[in-house]
Amino acid sequence: MAQFDVYRNPSKKTNKAYPFLVDVQNSVIDQLATRLVVPLTNSNTRNNLYMKKLTPEIQFEGATYLFLAQQLSSLPEDVLNDRIGSLEQSRELLIDAIDFAITGI
Repeated sequence: MAQFDVYRNPSKKTNKAYPFLVDVQNSVIDQLATRLVVPLTNSNTRNNLYMKKLTPEIQFEGATYLFLAQQLSSLPEDVLNDRIGSLEQSRELLIDAIDFAITGI
């Protein structure tokens, strides 16, 4: 597993609202049985959730999604099975959003 890999959300309860999960955990703590993930949601929910620094727009698979840094959570590593891409190219933007969620800066 690599930081900023994107996985299909395996949860039948939430995968319609949040189809993808971004692994944001650094590999220095990859010995844990959990991974820190941030969901992506379709950008058509923008009116309710959009804050440019906190929920940046991300292009993925030909569509626009919001990276919901405020919904950072932990999942068991073994549920993340369906890797479909990477957002490594957006690394700085994603880290800035997580930093904003934590520090407000």
